[in-house]
Amino acid sequence: MTSTARTVRLKVSPQVARIVTKGAPREVQLNAARGALPLQGQDLLTTLFFLSHGTDAEIKSLAGATLREIPPGVLAPVVKNSEIHPQLLDFVARARIGDVVIMEPLLTNPAVSTETLVHVASRGEGGVLSLVAHNALRLQDSPEIAAAILDNPLADRAMKDRLGGREEPVIPLPDSAEDEAAADGEPEEPGDEAGDDSEEMPVDEEEVNLSKYQQAIEMGISEKIKMALTGDKEWRNIFIKDANKLVSSAVLKNPRVTEGEVLMIAKNKSSSEELIRLITLEREWVKQYEIKRALVLHPRTPLPKALRYMGFLTEKDLKNLAKSRGVAQALVNNARRMLADKNKKKG
Repeated sequence: MTSTARTVRLKVSPQVARIVTKGAPREVQLNAARGALPLQGQDLLTTLFFLSHGTDAEIKSLAGATLREIPPGVLAPVVKNSEIHPQLLDFVARARIGDVVIMEPLLTNPAVSTETLVHVASRGEGGVLSLVAHNALRLQDSPEIAAAILDNPLADRAMKDRLGGREEPVIPLPDSAEDEAAADGEPEEPGDEAGDDSEEMPVDEEEVNLSKYQQAIEMGISEKIKMALTGDKEWRNIFIKDANKLVSSAVLKNPRVTEGEVLMIAKNKSSSEELIRLITLEREWVKQYEIKRALVLHPRTPLPKALRYMGFLTEKDLKNLAKSRGVAQALVNNARRMLADKNKKKG
């Protein structure tokens, strides 16, 4: 069965297979789309999913209508199942986005995809949007969700403020106040005074282009997140230092970020706990010896992980660690124990 962007393969029961397979009687599919067959729970949802993605316009329309009419008390337990396919959750979310009873178990289901959360974040409102905004772990792992909330015109101001998207309003001065400001010595534009002989000088276009750093200062949080997710190395270097953790963590989600950049973040003792957490979650990064060593030495690396990475350190690095005063005593003690064990094996 093909969805908009890719082929989705779902395991289905024999009963569902008989209904959705090619060559199934159209009358059977029509009845299934109407909800007139004895299907329940996930079998019903799976059937409607396949029928709504078919080529028969009438069947597709009926399947969509039936999905929208399933009582919340019937559908909620289905979308709560953590083993359900993410595409089925997405299917329900797009049809029942305004139904909090259904959306609450759906949005808190660990199987729900980032794509679904972004869709709800960009179009949801009220209690449903609040469910997404309060899912701290998913917001940290996928900054694009926060960016979608900040761009959502239905999101209330308090929610945007909490996510760090507050932008101070620019209030224009009344005309009289502007006149007073000018009278207080504010410089006037060249050529305003009568008889002014000054002439306008051509300005090189490059001189008025703002640097990326200056542009970053003017950006809202959602713009920063999007640029951190897609920008080049200069943008990444700017936003990795951003005080908003949604912005800085987005840099590590940028597909162009290099292992060299990751190493520099791991070596920087001021890197946040969230950045270190994201590095430890990426297997390809922690395969690199230098990154493992930097994580061992970083004060915000969780102790269990730091101890585990120590098992990969060379004897030279263990000796340096055993004498270090800049790391947790537990790491120093473990380094000494590991060195003692190595000496026993040599002896």
